[in-house]
Amino acid sequence: KNATLGETIEVHHKVQSFGRVAAQTAKQVILQRLREAEREIVMAEYEDKIGTLINGIVTRVEARIVRVDLGKTQAIMPASEQIQSERYFPGQRIKVLLKDIEKGFRGPQPVVSRGSADFMRQLFAAEVPEMDGGAVEIKNISREAGVRSKIAVSSLVQGVDPVGTFVGGHGTRVNAVMSEVGEQEKIDIIVWD
Repeated sequence: KNATLGETIEVHHKVQSFGRVAAQTAKQVILQRLREAEREIVMAEYEDKIGTLINGIVTRVEARIVRVDLGKTQAIMPASEQIQSERYFPGQRIKVLLKDIEKGFRGPQPVVSRGSADFMRQLFAAEVPEMDGGAVEIKNISREAGVRSKIAVSSLVQGVDPVGTFVGGHGTRVNAVMSEVGEQEKIDIIVWD
């Protein structure tokens, strides 16, 4: 009776008992909300890792998709992002590039890649410290995953050989990248023009 406009009122009802169905429904709704909130937190964490390399473990191999466990969430690697000659099996540890986070009807879904040119770019970035320093850069990459890659490189510092920097002494740098993408993929490094 004495409530004023804009005031909050508490009303207490004495509940004798919930039906089994009502209790089950309440439990389902609460669990679903918790799962959604958990997923949002995980996705916020992965959003700033887009375009970087992440270590993952293959959990399931399906006809067109490989599911990869990234630790806190599961990602998918569609056939278009796989290296065609590679065979994946559950439990296998692989390096993947976090390409994107797709917003689906079942919540956000990370998409990872091993077949993209950016995957190759990130592998070289990890092997060639001169890229961080800005002495050399990758101008462009053309890639047919599992078959061949052409990488056009240039030097921004006088007297630095860009091709030699990417190949490394005795080919150590390019070999480290090749061991990750598979020996059957031919990598050509050429001076950008």
